[in-house]
Amino acid sequence: MRSRLHIGLVCALLAAALFCAPAHAAKTEKPGQGEGKPQKGLIGLAMHGAPKYAPGFQHLDYVNPDAPKGGALKLAVIGSFDNLNDNIITGNNAAGLDYISDKLMQRVWDEPFTLYGLVAQTVDVAADRSWIVYHLNPKARFHDGTPMTADDVKYSFEMLKKYGHPVRRRVYGLVTKVEISDPHTIKFTFGPGYDHECVMILSIMPVLPEHYWKKHDITKTTLVPPLGSGPYKIASVDPGRKITYERVKDYWAKDLPVNRGLYNFDTISYTYFRDDGIALQSFKSGEENLRRESDITKWKTQYDFPALRDGAVKREEIVHHRPEWLRAFVFNTRRPMFADRRVREALADIFNDRWINKTFYFGELKKIDSVYPNSELAARGKPEGEELRVLEKYRDDLPPEVFGPAFVSPAGGTRAAKREAIRLLKEAGWEYKDETLVNAKTGLPFSFEILLSDRGEEKVALAYARDLRSLGISAHVRLVDNAQYVGRLDDFDFDMVGFHWVNSLSPGNEQVNYWGTAAADTHGSRNYAGITNPAVNALADSIARATDREDLVARARALDRAIMYGYYMIPLFYLGKDLVAYASDIHRPSVTPVYGMVLESWWARPANKNN
Repeated sequence: MRSRLHIGLVCALLAAALFCAPAHAAKTEKPGQGEGKPQKGLIGLAMHGAPKYAPGFQHLDYVNPDAPKGGALKLAVIGSFDNLNDNIITGNNAAGLDYISDKLMQRVWDEPFTLYGLVAQTVDVAADRSWIVYHLNPKARFHDGTPMTADDVKYSFEMLKKYGHPVRRRVYGLVTKVEISDPHTIKFTFGPGYDHECVMILSIMPVLPEHYWKKHDITKTTLVPPLGSGPYKIASVDPGRKITYERVKDYWAKDLPVNRGLYNFDTISYTYFRDDGIALQSFKSGEENLRRESDITKWKTQYDFPALRDGAVKREEIVHHRPEWLRAFVFNTRRPMFADRRVREALADIFNDRWINKTFYFGELKKIDSVYPNSELAARGKPEGEELRVLEKYRDDLPPEVFGPAFVSPAGGTRAAKREAIRLLKEAGWEYKDETLVNAKTGLPFSFEILLSDRGEEKVALAYARDLRSLGISAHVRLVDNAQYVGRLDDFDFDMVGFHWVNSLSPGNEQVNYWGTAAADTHGSRNYAGITNPAVNALADSIARATDREDLVARARALDRAIMYGYYMIPLFYLGKDLVAYASDIHRPSVTPVYGMVLESWWARPANKNN
């Protein structure tokens, strides 16, 4: 996830880093091809190249190291919760559980993917990344004062390997040996099948207290606050309605450079609401003091209220440079009607993005043209250099457009676009009869369902369905609850679905889960489009083998072109800014990192002097 207090960006596991290199290393190597001696005593691990911060750094650049402690951060959440044990995949976890447990290493947000020592004070890493040794900080403690040891790390590994998230289980399953040499030193060795991101994923493992969980069932959901080690602990729980965390004033790691200036609020609370409209009204009344807004329409029309006018509340649009969510209406190419690329392109031509943006979003949003919108990973211009060399390997399996200018979403809704759509549909075997588009061979009408769970997308889908009717295509919009939506996604039981993928600046093996051939037939995968193109599969698989940042960008851009020119989806929109309103006694640092706002670096005034 993006940060302990950040809302809405998930990237630490499913968009994990590809490669870790030692601090100030001169070069990087592929697994199995490394040369040179192991790197020892490292304070940080970077995806590619050297970490930004050198040994002896005092604090991160995007924090105020003198930020006062005190005050309360009060947030709203939509939904409910029934579980405080986030080590398992069952249950609906309460918001904020991530910041009650420390990890071996901590991610920072002004680098694409870099980790610095937390529970692990330093690490030793093999030149080929086949093993890693964690040297634990002897000051590391759980909240009950019990020291963290290598036995706790081993126990955490074993439990999460058995009961944790599937991504963790896959990576942890590649470990062939765990060796404890003393209470503060533990070594993990990877076996066949390990790749560049394995060390990174292992290093963000939370350290669980063995002595606590041996007395409690780690396989079960619970509403009893578990023992933690992080900067906050659970203070109170109103099941399904509210959870409050309090700052641990004697937190063992509060003075580490990677933590200085962070975790400033004395309390953080999440109040749950069934409806976002009610949550907004609660914020306006002062019940919450910070709100992240995801709806540009609400931002433009519903933020004129007394507290904002008199200065008690302020709002900001904070520009960021992380990849935005890839939001789209996704074609299920497993369905015969969407198996033909020409049909998919025709339906993309009909999507009237300019009218929709102007009518529903005040023209504020940008049309998505890339798998990685708003980032350097998005394809640009014509492919050249390493990107072109990567693509040339798969020329026979790619449309010729891939080798031309970067993809730009069709200017849908125009007369020219409609004429082109009609031409493509006719070429693909569809004809217009009695005001209905029918298959020329079977005579069956072109009819499909658009499955949604986001009410905000419903108005867009209805407008799109109206435009499709002008071509004789019948599109039925169906809004379902989250449980039904997830079930149908897992079973690929849909024609077209509204969905979003999450990417970071360091895409990795999750790209195979998004676009790979094997994932197309794997229950629960995220290849919802059902892509089985050999070139896309090979390009997605190649991401995890990038040897440096330049190589990664080239491969990502090549994959971007192959997917976007496959017309596997109708891209929607993104903003490129974080919209946030907050009480005037809340403050933030002057520097915003590349990934955007990091709430754990914010603070409140007046400060509580008893820190």
